[in-house]
Amino acid sequence: MEGIKVNALMLRSADYGDNDKILTLLTAERGKLSAGIKGVKKAGAKLKFAAQPFCFAEYILAKRGERYTVTQASETESFYDIRTDINKFYAASAVCEAADCLTFGSPDDAAIFTLAAQALSNICNSDECLSLIKFLLAALSAAGYTLGLDSCGECGSHLTSAPKMRFDMNTGSFTCWDCGTGYGTGGATYNVLRMCAGRTYEPEFITADGRKRALRLLREYFAYKTDSRCTGLSEYIRLL
Repeated sequence: MEGIKVNALMLRSADYGDNDKILTLLTAERGKLSAGIKGVKKAGAKLKFAAQPFCFAEYILAKRGERYTVTQASETESFYDIRTDINKFYAASAVCEAADCLTFGSPDDAAIFTLAAQALSNICNSDECLSLIKFLLAALSAAGYTLGLDSCGECGSHLTSAPKMRFDMNTGSFTCWDCGTGYGTGGATYNVLRMCAGRTYEPEFITADGRKRALRLLREYFAYKTDSRCTGLSEYIRLL
């Protein structure tokens, strides 16, 4: 039986039998994969931590055919503070759900792995809302769904001072209100997204409501591009 070592984030788990689970792991070395883990539902199970949400660990996997089984694990980071704050918990859940939807089991998944691990650390140690927005922007871009934040996608006008504008779900671009026919949005959303993308922005547009609206737009864009609903993101938005 072949054994391999991977650095991985535990994205989600499903019960299997009385005491086992099937884990979805996002690895730095092999992309996303599924692995069984035995006995972790028992009290005092040695590897129980390896099947917990947000676990970042070095996993030792035994491979037989196309199936993997976790045989050992050494925790790198538990992100414990995430588990003690409900807002951070749902922001982190949104990161894991998005990472799961945007990865497909190829070496290209490594970019999403790096972004997700950094996002969980940021959520644990700083503002979870801005950390989540930054992650979603970067992860969508890594998956080929970059948002156009430079100027109007039609006429090229600067939009940072515009009170209202539109967003085209097909192209991922913002336009002047009169130039486009897309999703109606405003300057607060646009400037929060530019700030989180490291672009220049108008500080007066940065508000708590603008953050919430930015997350709502990202949720709709994510669903449009992936045909998936991120329940953790919706719950986090509800809590804001």
